[in-house]
Amino acid sequence: MLSEKEIKQRIETLSIEIEKHNHNYYVLANPIIADREFDLLLEELIELEKQYPEFSLQSSPTQRVGGTITKEFIVFKHIRPMLSLGNSYSFEEVVAFDERVRKGLGREDFTYLLQMKIDGVSLSLHYEDGLLTHGVTRGNGETGDDITANIRTISTIPLNLAHKKNVPQKVEVRGEVFLRLSEFERINQLKIEAGEEPLRNPRNSTAGTLKQQDSALVAERRLEFIAYYLASEELTVKTDSESMSLLKEWGFWVAEDNQLCKDLKEVEEYILHWKMDREKLPYSTDGVVIKVDNLAMRDELGWTAKSPRWAIAFKYEAEQAQTRLVSVEYQVGRTGYITPVANLEPVLLAGTIVKRASLYNFDEIQRLDLRDNDLVIVEKSGEIIPKVIRVVMECRNIDAQPITPPTQCPACGTTLIKAEEEVGSYCPNTDFCGTQIEGRIIHFTSRKALNIDGLGEEIVIQFVKAGLIKNVADLYDLQITQLLELERFGNKLATRILEGIRKTVDIPFDRVLFGLGIRHVGEGVATKLCAHFINIETLISADYESIIAIPTIGERIALSIVNYFSNPENKNIIERLQKAGLQFKTTHKEKKSNKLQGKSFLISGTFENISRDALKDLINSNAGINAGSVSKNLHYLIAGNDIGPAKLEKAQKLNIPIISLANFYEMLK
Repeated sequence: MLSEKEIKQRIETLSIEIEKHNHNYYVLANPIIADREFDLLLEELIELEKQYPEFSLQSSPTQRVGGTITKEFIVFKHIRPMLSLGNSYSFEEVVAFDERVRKGLGREDFTYLLQMKIDGVSLSLHYEDGLLTHGVTRGNGETGDDITANIRTISTIPLNLAHKKNVPQKVEVRGEVFLRLSEFERINQLKIEAGEEPLRNPRNSTAGTLKQQDSALVAERRLEFIAYYLASEELTVKTDSESMSLLKEWGFWVAEDNQLCKDLKEVEEYILHWKMDREKLPYSTDGVVIKVDNLAMRDELGWTAKSPRWAIAFKYEAEQAQTRLVSVEYQVGRTGYITPVANLEPVLLAGTIVKRASLYNFDEIQRLDLRDNDLVIVEKSGEIIPKVIRVVMECRNIDAQPITPPTQCPACGTTLIKAEEEVGSYCPNTDFCGTQIEGRIIHFTSRKALNIDGLGEEIVIQFVKAGLIKNVADLYDLQITQLLELERFGNKLATRILEGIRKTVDIPFDRVLFGLGIRHVGEGVATKLCAHFINIETLISADYESIIAIPTIGERIALSIVNYFSNPENKNIIERLQKAGLQFKTTHKEKKSNKLQGKSFLISGTFENISRDALKDLINSNAGINAGSVSKNLHYLIAGNDIGPAKLEKAQKLNIPIISLANFYEMLK
């Protein structure tokens, strides 16, 4: 049994070690331990913090998983205005900028620091005594929104600089939050499979994610941060390039493409080099930032009301190409959602041959007024899949026919349905549409769901076409003799797949629920449902009002869940999965004590060192009751930051004790 001192030391050691591995993975791209080893370290820390919340650190890496609910963001006044840069769209404008700088300084001996302009969202981070205290959006330049709870989930943002060298007591770091292109593609693939409209571009997706009220949803998006600015009254650095080196030493991700240029010739070479090579970067870029490197010279040049005189942004024109539309094909997702895709005559665009472009939904086809055999302009600007920007109307054939939306499923021929509140159509033939069946089983076996070893897309499709499986429950009836009859199957592969299927009995309820592929139920929603409903029977019997009452669960999701469980075939599949041994109930930890026996608690507001979910677990594990609202039967209201005024007023009227987190911890001693 560990002593309190040893437990506290273990929590501190784990926190430092996990942050080091985070830095190796996300910033250096050089992990030194396997993902499973990292997960075990994080799980150990989470468990220790649940059992001993009084020892959890404000900068704990467990905060990166989110869980804080922020109903309204606080407005934060920037210490230094976050000004936007002046833009230039030709090198002649860069030459004019250089002339203004030379005239303003009255000298020639200076250098520029050049950086790629990431197409993301600007963010200001404030640290005091090494700890991250505020994360603020640019806003209007003078004030922004404090979104600290959300940015704590970003793995490339250090939460604690205290153990680094030469860190001032107060420091501000600015940079760009972005969605890695591969992550953007992953999210869109999941959305298409779930029958949802895909995200349009990484920047808008990043901006929308940062303003989510639930930080757990932010954590799911895997945003990243690159630093480009450092400021502190206590620093003595003389150049921006020195600041970048210091930020790197402190554990921030600083772009490797930064370069010092002593004249316009080198500036032009940098711009031309990255015009093509920027496609190799893992994030979207739309230009180059050109800055005077010397900080004293910057002060000498000064600022206008809107932008600094010592910097300018050179903007690349979006990469476009002209080609001809060959046809429009319609893809069927696992939920039956129909997605149109343009097949194009091959064309070179941004260093790659493009043959297909996203059309998102039929509303987009109508907006473009796209017709058969049209000549179109295709753009690849911050997009993974190129998109059709416009039709070259002056080259349209007189007899060009409008593209009409399909009325029948391209996979099974069933008449399509279009819901009023949705932009696309979908196939309702969930039980017999082959493409949907394959998609649902592929989703069920995927890494984020049941993660069945050896069972990839090709093998799932092979099983379906061979008539071995028609739904996910059929997987658990497979016999090795059936598999050995299939092409390319030997004893080793067959045994591996069947063993992988057997191991799924250990997968927790939330991942099983996500794996069922209920329309509009992603990972985050599945986790919330499993936290709210104790088992699958409770969820199945829940009505629309009970489901929509859960925070962040909207009408569309609630209706989809009710419709799913009203289908007898879906209930039958769940019964078969239960008989196979899959987890369909939320497992709770054994109670640590009865110190809160018979006492009810309502949590309101946010807390810096513990999430609301962890606090609820703490109440449960000590025999307390988590109340859902203020009533005369409530024993205590635990008040955090930004507590709801209505709850506070009602509790005061009913004379219910209002306690702090510290008071609550005292009750557990």
